[in-house]
Amino acid sequence: MIPFVYNPPLEPYIDVLFEDEQILVLNKQSGLLSVPGKRPEHFDCLETRVKETYPEALQVHRLDRGTSGVFIMARNPDAQRYLNNGFARRKMEKHYVAEVYGHVEAEEGTIDLPLIADWPNRPMQMVDHERGKPSLTHWRVAKRKARTTIMDLKPETGRSHQLRVHMRELGHSIIGDDFYAKGEALEMSARLNLHAKSLSALHPGTGERVFFDTETPF
Repeated sequence: MIPFVYNPPLEPYIDVLFEDEQILVLNKQSGLLSVPGKRPEHFDCLETRVKETYPEALQVHRLDRGTSGVFIMARNPDAQRYLNNGFARRKMEKHYVAEVYGHVEAEEGTIDLPLIADWPNRPMQMVDHERGKPSLTHWRVAKRKARTTIMDLKPETGRSHQLRVHMRELGHSIIGDDFYAKGEALEMSARLNLHAKSLSALHPGTGERVFFDTETPF
């Protein structure tokens, strides 16, 4: 694993995809923490940047530091409770794109492997069939490249590092993954090639389903 040296990107400082009186939707950059870390040098993050312009903004979910893509925040406590309930009841539909090492043989499948924190190696996660929390990911091959495969991923659960561990267990680590990839798979990309491409949610104000989408940067 590469030592964690935090050097968050500055351009763009924040990238707002949509805003109204209830929600704020952003395109998070790879390399930027979602929330502040414990150390002072880890204070710069998407949340602190957003609050400079939108001080009322409230967290409802997170993306890993290396993961880019759609990120939704609430703009009042009622909207936060509504969105949190949507995540808890799996009313949110999330679609990720990942570039994994090697060629995945099958065209599609489902990974059902329970996950738990690997305490001696936190924040890493591991599969544990006795103590792990249920973790389910549907996957489909989108494109095969010379040495990698582009995967469409739809998680039904939102465990920490779920997609990263599930891809490794499939035998194809996400390239650039500084926790779970090794050798060439780690060295092929300077970033984690995992992107939260789209998110669909029930709007806190109207109850109607809204959809947000971004371009995949790799």
